[in-house]
Parts: sequence; C-alpha cells; structure tokens
Amino acid sequence: MAKQKKPGKKGRDTQDAIDPQAQAEAMARGMSESAQQIWLAGVGAFARAQSEGNKLFESLVREGMGFEKTAREAAGHQAEAMREAVESRVGQARDRANETWKRLETAFETRVAETLGRLGVPTRADIAELNAKLDALAARSPAPTRRAPARKAPVAKRAQPATPRKTVGKSAKSPRASAARRPRTS
Repeated sequence: MAKQKKPGKKGRDTQDAIDPQAQAEAMARGMSESAQQIWLAGVGAFARAQSEGNKLFESLVREGMGFEKTAREAAGHQAEAMREAVESRVGQARDRANETWKRLETAFETRVAETLGRLGVPTRADIAELNAKLDALAARSPAPTRRAPARKAPVAKRAQPATPRKTVGKSAKSPRASAARRPRTS
C-alpha cells in the first residue's frame, strides 16, 4: 500500500511520494499472497475431500439404501393393494359368470323338459314311479316257478311239386281288384 504524506514535514514530501513501481510491487505481492492462499485453500479442500470423500460416499450409499427400502415398501404395499383389488374384481366377475351360466342352464333344462313332455317322453320322476309300482307288484306276486324250456319239433322240409303251378288270370285274383276295374255308374 501507498504511504500517506504526513502534514508538517515538508522536506520528505518528495521522498515519500508514491512511487509507481513500489506500488506495483506491493500490489503484486498482495496478489501473490492472495493467489497462494486460494491455492492452499483448494489443496486443503482436495485433501479433505480425499480423506472424507470415502466417508461421504459411504454415508450417501447408506442414505440411498434407506430411501430404496422405503420406496420398495411403499411400492410393495401399493402392489399388494392393487393385486387384492384385481382379485376382488376377478372374483366378482367369476361369480356373475357362474350365476349367468346357472340361469342359462336352468332355462335350457326347462325348455328341454317342456319339449320332451309335449313329445310324450317320460321324465325321470315318471320312470321312478313306474319302477316303484313294479317293485310293489313283484313283492305281492309269488315267485314264478321255473319250467324247463319246451323243445321244438324238427320241421320237415316240404317237397316241391313236380309240375309247375298254373298262373291264374287277372280276373280271378280278388273281387276287389275286379270291382276296381269296373266302370262306375252313377
């Protein structure tokens, strides 16, 4: 820095006058000292980053793992809720489909039964009723006795006539045929 003049000393005024070269040297020294301090601060920051960098990195990794765990838990809860909602809707759709099939099956069975009734086909209930009646009749009647099967007499072969039969004329066939050929008189 430049020196200031002191009032009252007139002889030194010329000596103490600000010398531009001295002023430039002083400024250069100040800038050099500032640059040196900035350089040393940067080297110190680099050294601290190296020594504490691993610690900082590890702490960031731990924080990231905690955040990831929290995010996964939240996503898991949301996925579980979504899965339950989908299963519920699928179950409702399945129930509605089963109800529809049951109604369709009932309608089909009713129409088939009506059609079979119109055609006179007996129902299961009719057949069960007939079987019950047959069982009741069988219980009342005595047991049939077994008979020996009857033997059939051997059938003799007929002898062929030696002469061929004469064919009979058309008029001798039947009275209906001859009546059909007669003209009607009305």
